[in-house]
Amino acid sequence: MNSSAPRGPRTSTTSSSSVPTPRRRRRPQGGSTGVPAQRADAPSRPEVVSDAVTEVVTDDRSFLELGVPQPLVDVLVERGVTAPFPIQTATLPDSLAGRDVLGRGRTGSGKTIAFALPLVARIAASSRPRRSTRPRSLVLVPTRELANQVAATVTPLAQAVGLRTAVVFGGVGQNPQVSALKEGVDVLIACPGRLEDLIRQGFCHLDAVEVTVLDEADHMADLGFLPGVKRLMDATPVVGQRLLFSATLDNGIDVLVKRYLSEPVVHSVDPAVAPVSTMEHHVLEVAADTKNSLVRELAAGQGRTVLFTRTKHGAKKLAKQLTAAGIPAVDLHGNLSQNARERNLGAFSDGSVKVLVATDIAARGIHVDEVGLVVHVDPPTEHKAYLHRSGRTARAGAGGLVVTVATPDQRGDVRTLARQAGISPQWTTVGAGHELVARLVGPSAAWVDPADSPVPTAPPQPQRQPKTPTAAPKASTGGAQRGRRSDRQAVVPAADGSPRPARRRRRGGRGPGSGGPGSGGQGSGGPGAGSARPTH
Repeated sequence: MNSSAPRGPRTSTTSSSSVPTPRRRRRPQGGSTGVPAQRADAPSRPEVVSDAVTEVVTDDRSFLELGVPQPLVDVLVERGVTAPFPIQTATLPDSLAGRDVLGRGRTGSGKTIAFALPLVARIAASSRPRRSTRPRSLVLVPTRELANQVAATVTPLAQAVGLRTAVVFGGVGQNPQVSALKEGVDVLIACPGRLEDLIRQGFCHLDAVEVTVLDEADHMADLGFLPGVKRLMDATPVVGQRLLFSATLDNGIDVLVKRYLSEPVVHSVDPAVAPVSTMEHHVLEVAADTKNSLVRELAAGQGRTVLFTRTKHGAKKLAKQLTAAGIPAVDLHGNLSQNARERNLGAFSDGSVKVLVATDIAARGIHVDEVGLVVHVDPPTEHKAYLHRSGRTARAGAGGLVVTVATPDQRGDVRTLARQAGISPQWTTVGAGHELVARLVGPSAAWVDPADSPVPTAPPQPQRQPKTPTAAPKASTGGAQRGRRSDRQAVVPAADGSPRPARRRRRGGRGPGSGGPGSGGQGSGGPGAGSARPTH
């Protein structure tokens, strides 16, 4: 492919005009959605039943048969991944061949492995050397949590073929990140904000990037990151491979596709609104004065439970209330430091704490196995947030329960939310101790004394040391301080060598006796008055 050719989706390889094509690409013929058509010269792929929006993949080939190198397959097997998911089966033949790919799949569909395998395989096969401050590939993600999750998937694959990875995001000190970049990085996983900071400081350059991945592109659009993403993409070479994966293809994603992807192959294995068939949805309507009791009952089960609140303060408060009630819980929200986030998420992941109370920060990118129940303590404001929150359960084909707690005044909003999300939840009016709640939660966990709770706590903060007594300050020269003697007087040697207290200079303006010899006061006329202002 010509390196000077413009990037963007195309429906034809010829042009009807001799005028050079502008930077902004025209929309594909036959539609205005911005989603490109499949390349005419693309090789045949496995049997796909397509309705022009969603592919139903019927291919049952293994990772090896799809072209994944054996060392990477061995890593997947060690991690318990033995068969590809639909999004992986659909995209791997094209991405491993070096084509630009636009992939859409719901939360939990396996998108991370779908781009991690071709990313690592192609960089490992490249002959270009690793260079200081110039990563060879780039994965852009919207949040710190997602960056860590992607790193957890990519790093074992990269290590198996001798590649080096690094993670860059804000909220932590940049020095370790700068050191990693200086040592040379093959795969850089980054959030846009911190990466731009490092580029401005001269610690990173993107002119050697061979493969660029945009993960959760729609979420980056929701967070307002698209301008920064465009600046970063503009800094990468035009000829590199680009992969874009997202749960939805709206909110300006078509702009990224047309501007940066060259004749991309589109794979959409889920519809834009994709509730998971293995989820069981419930709406529990409860009076406002008994809502807290109901939430405690829902959190009291033996399995892992994720509770979502609308605000950071609400998440922190609810976690404390549950822990005080004998149900150990940790919170996850934007006000926590990165160390606190990792500590709390680690406690939830290893099972020492069974309840996680989170804001929408955890609605994407957090994959913790065996989450059996997701509770919307505060119903989300739009249907995509509902689907992403609910996606913390029923991952990778497993089942799960999703419960929305609604008060009577929220009835209309929740019905609208369910309709937009494409679900038909079971609606039940309940109170404390309702039999449906007991069925959903299952056996209750043992009560835990708050004093013995395994909930991690922040490390002790350094205490301020008491101030050391210091000498009394010198008296002020104005107002009521004038003429006051200090408690201590300087001692100077006398002519015969014996110590004697020094005479204190008197300040002027105190009467006729203030101008005596040696006084040095203003207006004095005797010896030693050289510093006084002259009188006229």
